[in-house]
Amino acid sequence: MIRTNRRALMRMMAGGTAVLASPGILRAQASWPAKPITIVVNFAPGGLTDGIARVFGNEVMKKTGQQVIIDNKPGAGGNIGAGMVARAPADGHTFLHTVSGTIVQNRVLYDQLGFDPDKDFVPVSATSSGELPIAVHKSVPASNIKELIEYAKTNRVSFGSWAPGSAAHIVCTKLNEIYGVKMEIVHYRGEGPMWIDMGSGSLQAAMGSYQALQPLLAKGDIKVIALPARRRNPKFPDLPTMTEQGYTHMAFSLFGWLGLFAPAGTSMDIVKKMSAMWVEAADSEGGRKMYESFGLHEKPLNHEEMAKDLEVLKGRMIPLVKELGVKLG
Repeated sequence: MIRTNRRALMRMMAGGTAVLASPGILRAQASWPAKPITIVVNFAPGGLTDGIARVFGNEVMKKTGQQVIIDNKPGAGGNIGAGMVARAPADGHTFLHTVSGTIVQNRVLYDQLGFDPDKDFVPVSATSSGELPIAVHKSVPASNIKELIEYAKTNRVSFGSWAPGSAAHIVCTKLNEIYGVKMEIVHYRGEGPMWIDMGSGSLQAAMGSYQALQPLLAKGDIKVIALPARRRNPKFPDLPTMTEQGYTHMAFSLFGWLGLFAPAGTSMDIVKKMSAMWVEAADSEGGRKMYESFGLHEKPLNHEEMAKDLEVLKGRMIPLVKELGVKLG
């Protein structure tokens, strides 16, 4: 039995393309898969999108007896990797693992995607990316959104975002627009550098993942003040959502997920088999460790559930991103 511990996971994340080794005793092969499965991750190694693909892919390998190859293809906001999968044979041996923004927000942010997000993919399974807290630096005298708004009316506040068009960008823009404040949105290329600046105090507020902000929270350098999400996060059981704090605009109740997609035309039988294995992977030893590390708690959606949730997500996020008026290319 192959086990994936944290140290082994980090070694896997350190590389680009990775092969998850086949188990010593191969099971009898069905018609699918007939060869190694490639999962294209359209972001660099490291982080939740890549980690879930590797850990869940390891479970798929154990159940199918075929190698699972994780192929990192970052660039152009995820569009390069997505375009590769859109053009891949629809034979069930190539999948895309990406953030929901690639399929939803990018259609607004980019004039040319290189793929049709509605026609070129079939939803397979979706894993929640978790609820992303808003945090303030310890120097900011705010313990909730109301106090942050009051502080921002008379003080300079820089608000960190990991990318243009991100959930952080949307939340800060709407707070500025609705409540008449002028927090400056500072965009970074990922969470890492954003939280470094937050720790130094050059940012007064930011929004991001539990796993990334936890070191600063443990040191007391930051405070979490709200969740712009549909529900509370068990890692912060006493932290209210923005809705619970009285901020009911849909921009303050966001959600998203990490999605596994197949090229359009892939057999629905294969899609459902892969979907079932992806959902089951969350209950594996490696899956449970990933969930604990990143503060996740919702079971992955299967093919049918993901397809429905995708339509809800598009209806909520596309208008919000259009309102930002941002074009990245």
